[in-house]
Amino acid sequence: MSRIYIAGPCTGYPDLNFPAFHAAAARLRAAGHHVENPAEINADPSAEWLDCMRADIARLVTCDAIHLLPGWSKSRGACLEHQIAVGLGLEIIENQSPYVPEDFGTCGNVGMGGA
Repeated sequence: MSRIYIAGPCTGYPDLNFPAFHAAAARLRAAGHHVENPAEINADPSAEWLDCMRADIARLVTCDAIHLLPGWSKSRGACLEHQIAVGLGLEIIENQSPYVPEDFGTCGNVGMGGA
């Protein structure tokens, strides 16, 4: 059993994209994994972005893998989480769904140094 963190876009999505996070969590749990789901960690939709990221990153660093939802590369937070996961050597799992509802830009350098 792996410990998997779900990362994906929230800002600008209906219901903060929580349905996609919950669906991925259900699939991963059904496969026997322990799941860290930001939609459960930060269930308050009025929470500040920085507060959410601090709570999420604390959980991310306890995981073996990161599961990336569609549109993750358009999200500042998910890009940061991906960069941390890569730096820590976590397994990277990309959801292969073609659905990406909005264009929010791309990761680029999220301010953690390097190119």
